[in-house]
Amino acid sequence: MDRRDFLARGGVTALGLPLLAAASPVSAAQAGSGDAALNAVFDQIFDRLLSNSPAFATSLGLDTGAKAALRGTFDPKPGQQARAENVARLRDALKAIEAIPPASLSPAAAVNREIVLYDIRSQLMPPTQFDLDSVQGPYLISQQDGAYFSIPDFLNSAHPIETASDAEAYLSRLAEFPQILDFETEEQKRQAARGFLAPAWALEMALGQISKLREQPAESSGLVQSLVRRTSEKKIAGDWAARATKIVSGAVYPALDRQVAVLRALLPTTAPGDGATRLPNGAAIHAAALEQATTTKMTPDEVHQLGLAQVAGYTALLDPLLRTAGYTQGSVGDRLIALGSSPEQVFPNTDPGRAQLLASLNTAYRAMQARLPRAFATVPTQPLEIRRVPPEIQDGASNGYYNPASLDGSRSAIYWINLKNTADRPKFGLNSLTYHEGVPGHHLQISLTQESKDIPMLRKVSFYNAYVEGWALYSEQLAEEIGGYEGIERAGYLQSFLFRSARLVVDTGLNSKGWSREKAVDYMVQTTGITRTRLEREVNRYCVSIGQACSYKIGHLAWTRARAEAEKTLGAKFDIRQFHEVLKEGAMPLSILQERIKARAEAALRG
Repeated sequence: MDRRDFLARGGVTALGLPLLAAASPVSAAQAGSGDAALNAVFDQIFDRLLSNSPAFATSLGLDTGAKAALRGTFDPKPGQQARAENVARLRDALKAIEAIPPASLSPAAAVNREIVLYDIRSQLMPPTQFDLDSVQGPYLISQQDGAYFSIPDFLNSAHPIETASDAEAYLSRLAEFPQILDFETEEQKRQAARGFLAPAWALEMALGQISKLREQPAESSGLVQSLVRRTSEKKIAGDWAARATKIVSGAVYPALDRQVAVLRALLPTTAPGDGATRLPNGAAIHAAALEQATTTKMTPDEVHQLGLAQVAGYTALLDPLLRTAGYTQGSVGDRLIALGSSPEQVFPNTDPGRAQLLASLNTAYRAMQARLPRAFATVPTQPLEIRRVPPEIQDGASNGYYNPASLDGSRSAIYWINLKNTADRPKFGLNSLTYHEGVPGHHLQISLTQESKDIPMLRKVSFYNAYVEGWALYSEQLAEEIGGYEGIERAGYLQSFLFRSARLVVDTGLNSKGWSREKAVDYMVQTTGITRTRLEREVNRYCVSIGQACSYKIGHLAWTRARAEAEKTLGAKFDIRQFHEVLKEGAMPLSILQERIKARAEAALRG
């Protein structure tokens, strides 16, 4: 995601990667007096964040009590106004935190200060340097971006319906949806005039998905039926169907029609090409996106070369494994294709087949949950639901993703899987995906952060792609250590690492070397042996989510190298369960993660 210049460029760390410089140690003799002031500033920043981000407050389950009014609004504003107000809030926050001297803080508070400062400076960069909300996502509307995509999903999966007032709040937010669309449409026209308009194929896909949303009779649309179904389940009396239908037919659909008309008019004007090289100042945007996504100073060429080396390494590991399984003909990619397309590896591409696939994911999740105490001293208790990506957005949605639970425990975490075609998900690779999205991956890591008593609330909601996705990929490796794979499933685990390594090559190919989508897809099919349809969705995502795909493997390298250093420091005293307790310190840039793990290992060595 898009949150994250810390200090000057650092040197080459133990990772072998050029990271941003980490915070300096704090003098223990001077530490501690400023902790209360810093935490008070953090609380003020967090409170202001919630007040100005009602949907975020709802997603956290914090739109209650004094903030209950937030549940009935999105607080829609024109794009430039919203961006200017956000910049002003960030600058206020930066000034307040910088006013507290790091020498007045305890070591833990000093780390919190540096992480939050890093985050704020990183968030300021896109709007102040590029007049964009995000360098990783420079397009307002694409096959995976835009209010048409996010608002219906939010209302259905994040907005709670427990009482009549919740249903009224749903209608209030639904009534704001047209205004959000119109503000977005106007801002897209302005950004398009600057050269920031998604590629033609991405706009066509977006138009197709809007059409699917729009073509439903208003009374049977998901926007209406979500409210009807959930009020019925809770036995909440009211004429919800008629009231929601009136809003959708009379306001939402006309706003969608206005957006479609503008997008169709803009479509012929979009620049050719697929990646960031098509953008004004595209090289600088890609470099900034890479820095945000990876929290490193690696150049696109360094990332590209790293990817090629990693691809070669995992290909060499897969070769003998596939030969042993009887797959001996062709390249490793060819053999993975043959394995994945064998009938015994594919669930039927029917609703019953999808149900079987989801059941298999739940079985794997429960089995791994039982193994967690082998590797973790603290196991979170938050539940996890596994759901299919809604069919109306599956064409543009990623292949799998995770939504955290609300902080108040009222809504479960959700692991979403795209099941447009079950052939894209052969059985031998499913466990690896479940360990990535569920446990010990995103669900465990984010749940531990949410439940942590060691960090302020502001840090609990911070997000660093390289940390979070690096952990999830490390978790796939950890799962092997505690018995998570059987037989040919190990090929799925290694294919997952091969896939994330190929992403380094393809993201930089598309966004700095001028590769076409076709070249990128061909490379990934030949290299990874994953189905072309699934990889087409992936490559489409890399074109509009710039740099994000590089965070996984670079983050994984940071976690594995930091663990290796801790094992070397501690020797026989190394305890994997205690090593993983660092998760309670929350997400952070890789440079600070490395320093924290080093400090924890040295403290454990001292006893």
